[in-house]
Amino acid sequence: MLRWLTAGESHGPALTAILEGLPAGVRTSSKEVGAELARRRLGYGRGARMKFEQDEISFVGGLRHGITQGGPVAIQVGNSEWPKWDRVMSADPVDAEELAGIARNAPLTRPRPGHADLVGMQKYGFDDARPVLERASARETAARVALGSVAKAFLAQTLDAVVLSHVVRIGTVAVPLGAPVPGRGDSEAVDASPVRCFDPQIATAMIAEVDAAKDAGDTLGGVVEVVVHGLPPGLGSHVHWDRRLDARLAAALMGIQAIKGVEVGDGFALAATPGSKAHDEIEASQDGPRRRSGRSGGTEGGMSTGEVLRVRAAMKPISTVPRALDTVDVATGEAAKAIAQRSDACAVPAAGVVAEAMVALVLADAVLEKFGGDSVAETARNIAGYRAALDERGLGWS
Repeated sequence: MLRWLTAGESHGPALTAILEGLPAGVRTSSKEVGAELARRRLGYGRGARMKFEQDEISFVGGLRHGITQGGPVAIQVGNSEWPKWDRVMSADPVDAEELAGIARNAPLTRPRPGHADLVGMQKYGFDDARPVLERASARETAARVALGSVAKAFLAQTLDAVVLSHVVRIGTVAVPLGAPVPGRGDSEAVDASPVRCFDPQIATAMIAEVDAAKDAGDTLGGVVEVVVHGLPPGLGSHVHWDRRLDARLAAALMGIQAIKGVEVGDGFALAATPGSKAHDEIEASQDGPRRRSGRSGGTEGGMSTGEVLRVRAAMKPISTVPRALDTVDVATGEAAKAIAQRSDACAVPAAGVVAEAMVALVLADAVLEKFGGDSVAETARNIAGYRAALDERGLGWS
């Protein structure tokens, strides 16, 4: 249904993102996309780069007067730092003598543990990590957040669905299992927290944890949870492994840089829970069957249940550690310290914004798979018909 693709490098002139298959009639703008990208740059523990590397948003296809036209949507995220890199990262050949005098063009031969540097050099035949780290950089997620903003608009305008996220762990500080999740209108409250944690007291402890890591010259990872309100039952399918909604969500989240684990609902905790207490029992209500709890995270059998969707992603500590890790200089074969570059102490709050984007893209795809439509109005009519059919059978969703 939907296809999306990004191109560009961390220090290139721009990132380009294309979203194909989106119906006509979705209302969005560069202002709304820019606001999402600004959220991605925030968060306690971010480094100086977030302050001076601004995102310059422009739609270059698929939109007219703030409304999608049914064709591929193309977005460019310009890099305000490009003038400093125009020769080093030039797409066209640059005279070798000119490049020799540029310090930032020096070969990067000390690959960083935890990064794509070494294996990328091995795979693609490079003697320098620059071509690898430029594309592997989490800077690429700006393009995905841009596309995710459009997908969120589509979900809101067809389903009245809301996609938001919050941080549930930084380092050793975690929100207790079973704590309240943010509601439909809580996104601003979450973003007001420096660490994007919904619990103010735990947020204070998280900030202290980040400060301690900074003082120690170290970095921290954590866990983010994406919460989606307003989904219907039946997105995804049980009939094939690659159509299962939870599998598609897991793949999308695992595709984010530094994400090493994904769970739906209470996920890993359920592995240590007796079956009699692990499952969401079903009870009757005036609107149809409802689940008493949300341990399964809003999916069963690879399909959305109509309950609140919850999916978590675990982010490892940032690999560029201020006190550089041991490595090998591939130019000499001798022991060395890894490349020292600017680093965040913690990027977990920003990871939540990226996770929102990926979840929104997967859900938008699943909605179009289920309901179709060449325009927002047509998709909304099909959704309304599905809802009416379920209501007639006493199986409606809230």
